[in-house]
Amino acid sequence: MTSSSDHSSFLASLRKPVQVHFDAAWGPPQYTNWVDESMSWKETCYIGDWSWLYAVRFKGPDALRLFSDISVNSMENFQIGQSKHIIHCNEDGKIIEEGILSRIGDDEVIAFCSMWSKFVLDKGGYNATAEMFDCTKYHLQGPNAVYVLEKVAGESVRDIGFMRFRTITIAGHPVTALRQGMTGELGFELQSAVEHGKEIWDAIVEAGAEFGIRQMGGRVGMLNHLEANYPTHTLDYLPALFDEDHADYRAFLAQMVPGFFDQYFKVAGSFESNDIRDWYRSPVELGWGNRINLKHEFIGREALAKEKAEPKRTIVTLVWNSDDVVDAYASFFKKGDPLPDFMEMPRESRGYMWADKVLKNGETIGVSTSRGYSAYFREMLSLCTIDMEFSQPGTEVTLIWGNPGQPQREIRAVVQRAPYKEDRARADLTTLPPFKGLR
Repeated sequence: MTSSSDHSSFLASLRKPVQVHFDAAWGPPQYTNWVDESMSWKETCYIGDWSWLYAVRFKGPDALRLFSDISVNSMENFQIGQSKHIIHCNEDGKIIEEGILSRIGDDEVIAFCSMWSKFVLDKGGYNATAEMFDCTKYHLQGPNAVYVLEKVAGESVRDIGFMRFRTITIAGHPVTALRQGMTGELGFELQSAVEHGKEIWDAIVEAGAEFGIRQMGGRVGMLNHLEANYPTHTLDYLPALFDEDHADYRAFLAQMVPGFFDQYFKVAGSFESNDIRDWYRSPVELGWGNRINLKHEFIGREALAKEKAEPKRTIVTLVWNSDDVVDAYASFFKKGDPLPDFMEMPRESRGYMWADKVLKNGETIGVSTSRGYSAYFREMLSLCTIDMEFSQPGTEVTLIWGNPGQPQREIRAVVQRAPYKEDRARADLTTLPPFKGLR
């Protein structure tokens, strides 16, 4: 492991300005307006385009063994037609990468956002192959999502359990419908051949008109992760790969995705340290301890067994004091006041891990990330990894807003549960009123 002092120059490079906007991946900044779009997944539904996320198909008798060796998850009882949230860690139990793994055959799986698995496979030792491919990954999310999908597919989808998938037909084309809920609401990810994407998208938008569907623009692209507590790679933590042991993996990533490090691995905010590992997170800290299965061997098992038995930090939601937030915005209209860093609305869009230190009685007890304004709650929120003793809802804390060397402000906040919004993603579809348009 690289020493703490060796990290200083590298950390300085992580605070340089980004050259691209993270939200550009979702297309236009907004279709109607960001407030309207951000309300959609709680009141009606939206369709959003996540096709830019990479996919890798693994085939061979050792495909599942590969993922068992590198994931905190067990591959036992992993059924064909099932997906699971997989997490890869380093030996210290800090997350390198996480994503979704779908089992599509006896010896065949598809990994979404798991480049680490391809890297490990390429090093040898497994009887399997890996092939990157493109496909649509449209998210249809919200209370009305099931009705829109049934209308456009012309069949019931009530049989699709949470984190299960099967094939349906939209606009005459086969589509894999994976039921998931990244918004904490009813939702599906719709995967298809890229060449049919526009036709499928247009058919969904047309079918969803009567159900109040909205198209999701980039400005609200990650707001649902904040409200529903889905901590995100590069936004809520840095991947645990910035050390000598992972130099070859960084080179692999740079080759596979040119410009990746220049664009997305950037930090900002009041939190400071000379050790880059302080921006790493474990599954336990992010509330994913239930994914860790200690009944098999995997990278990071020993460290995570200890942490799971005696957790030091957990994740919560911080509700920012509205008067303090309004005062920060008001300073932009008061001549002579030093201007603080601007709180982008509805949230930071440049791809920084914007991390602010959280204090209690002057001592740092946590790190706040993913600050964003929720029009649904009419509050400024953030996620926060916090010391266990201060994690109870109602605990009053103070966070420091502003980059080092810039005017900084104290913002009062109150600890609340994460997810802050009620999680309805696993609702029983058979209890919902039927869609009357089906024969």
